[in-house]
Amino acid sequence: SEQPEETPQPAPRRIFQERQRITGLPLYLQGYLSVRHSRCQEFRAYWTELRGTVLFFYDDKKAPTYSHKLDISSLTSATNIYPGENGSAQFILVLSNGKLELKANDCECGKEWQGFILTVTKLAVPPDESFLPGQLSRMQEVLEKEKERRITLNSCSGAPSNRKSPPSSALTTMPACFYAVSRQEAIEMLEKNPSCGNLILRPSSDSKNYTVSIRHELHGPHLKHYRVIPKGTRYIIELETRVTLPSLQDVIDYFVTQTQGNLKPFVME
Repeated sequence: SEQPEETPQPAPRRIFQERQRITGLPLYLQGYLSVRHSRCQEFRAYWTELRGTVLFFYDDKKAPTYSHKLDISSLTSATNIYPGENGSAQFILVLSNGKLELKANDCECGKEWQGFILTVTKLAVPPDESFLPGQLSRMQEVLEKEKERRITLNSCSGAPSNRKSPPSSALTTMPACFYAVSRQEAIEMLEKNPSCGNLILRPSSDSKNYTVSIRHELHGPHLKHYRVIPKGTRYIIELETRVTLPSLQDVIDYFVTQTQGNLKPFVME
């Protein structure tokens, strides 16, 4: 079924609060989307909410509970927007476990959905010059919220039950070059975007520590990864001689200083 042509209005506060309670995730974007799984023939329209890295689909705009949801944190890529029927805009999310085809009411709406989805899954605002200033501002705001949510989540899940979570003030000190990406994703980011920097801080594969991934030129491209171990309120860099520092920002500053500025923290332009 096709989406309604009228602009959807925000759900009443009571419904919003109930959805917030049920999902336990912050709302980043909402509106009508039509969805088609790879196994299905027809699109189906849903009132859709992007909360964290999960898409929640509601049969009715006013329904307090979702009919189904999809975790998109394993997003591999998203296709470019292409035209559908009646002026609609379509794109495909490529996930580790399959594909999902989405259809928005028009091209602008489709680009906005795609932009927000890429922002929360890749932890970077897409470098697309066609976004309006207001959209870019909202994406940047969502990016900061999602980074903070992940930090809080990692802190809570990785901390022993008898240890307090770090104070909220500590959450804002996460370096700008931190991205919740895998080793391979970090390598691709560094290789494809050399102008953005050559040092990324990311979670280690064991989910307990951090890793600094760097790419620099030594008779050709050279990639190295250094583990950073949290120890109480300090951080240990695993080098030949271990270096202990008081914060993750100090860890980044250490690499930059020791290489006399040859390493530059990676920040998407």
